[in-house]
Amino acid sequence: MLTQIQNSKIAIIGLGYVGLPLAAAFAEKFKTVGYDIDPKRVDELQKGHDRTLEVEDTELQKVLVKTSLELDEKGSGLLVTDAIGPISSANITIVTVPTPTDKHNRPILTPMLKASKAIGKILKKGDVVIYESTVYPGVTEEECVPVLEKVSGLKFNEDFFAGYSPERINPGDKEHTVTKILKVTSGSTPEVAEYVDQLYRSVITAGTHKASSIKVAEAAKVIENSQRDINIAFVNELSKIFNLLNIDTQEVLEAAGTKWNFLNFKPGLVGGHCIGVDPFYLAQKAQEVGYHPEIILAGRRLNDSMGKHVATETIKHMMRKDIKVIDAKVLILGFTFKEDCPDVRNTRVIDIYNELKSFDMDVCVYDPWADAAEVKHEYGIDIINGGAKPNLEDYSAIILAVAHKEFKTWQLQKSDTQVIFDVKSVFEKEKVDARL
Repeated sequence: MLTQIQNSKIAIIGLGYVGLPLAAAFAEKFKTVGYDIDPKRVDELQKGHDRTLEVEDTELQKVLVKTSLELDEKGSGLLVTDAIGPISSANITIVTVPTPTDKHNRPILTPMLKASKAIGKILKKGDVVIYESTVYPGVTEEECVPVLEKVSGLKFNEDFFAGYSPERINPGDKEHTVTKILKVTSGSTPEVAEYVDQLYRSVITAGTHKASSIKVAEAAKVIENSQRDINIAFVNELSKIFNLLNIDTQEVLEAAGTKWNFLNFKPGLVGGHCIGVDPFYLAQKAQEVGYHPEIILAGRRLNDSMGKHVATETIKHMMRKDIKVIDAKVLILGFTFKEDCPDVRNTRVIDIYNELKSFDMDVCVYDPWADAAEVKHEYGIDIINGGAKPNLEDYSAIILAVAHKEFKTWQLQKSDTQVIFDVKSVFEKEKVDARL
């Protein structure tokens, strides 16, 4: 028997870029418990601060409660914890853990399976477990549900149920926030599908789309980012071609964009936790059933080559100006995977850095948004993320890799003794040596 939605208690597993905004949204109407395995993350959230900047501190503090008793008394709010106990009374559990790939680009389902095991220990009859993490079709029912059954001893679709509602968070986007993006929903039975749909519809003002099955919802999510990846790969390839033809890519795209049905994609680095990762999930499943995905993997290879391309083109321009390459000081502006956002997950700026270092260049990275300690831990390099603006005249080459608003106000001007590569086409083309 499903609990009436208005009487629900919701647990969110994983309080990152996806889980926290969702938890804050549900907390305005429901008793909500947010769980994360990182004590440091839990501590900062309990103090009312989100370092990802996805939820404003004032909005977070508005829904926070300190104890389970306070949560029950208020009837809504958000309790943040790293203990399993407080989530055991929830009847709806939503999993928003990461789904990365390994160094060979193979999907890593470990976080989802560990979360499923933890949930299985406290699963009760009538509970619904909803997954939001991006996966290939079949993961929810073929990988996660068996774990839930085994650990709990309960029977799927008799004692407990499952749903899938793919996340559509766009980090750093303050316009398209979680409640303003239409949500795809699904459930393991028609009744549960309607239940899950009504649950999300109660907080998602943009509305919902109920998919016919969990696998359809899983597939819909994974192709969203695969489609975008392929389109960006196409314009990245155009950029390489037009560079050889001495044609400005941006001017070509502006001209082509005057047609009503031309798709407006721009060349650039493709990183982050979605677009640069999700296509590998679909490719993995395709290969398991005997199909080798040509276009998807070709797009991935091309996009992953762009960091090295930017670095080598910068070096070519330095050589044309007779600027010494070995030991040359180079400044990379920006390290996060996108502009005006602190997220450094799977940033492809590291590819530019590594390629330049392979030529024994002295590379400095400046990014006011990135956390220097996180970059050091994840990538093993030191960056500057605050203090005085770098003296631009000290560098033989400057590469604008991320279009943070701060950089757009800087006055850059190419010269005989310095190369400027504008990856994001922020500056007028006359002021830079090259751009994608």
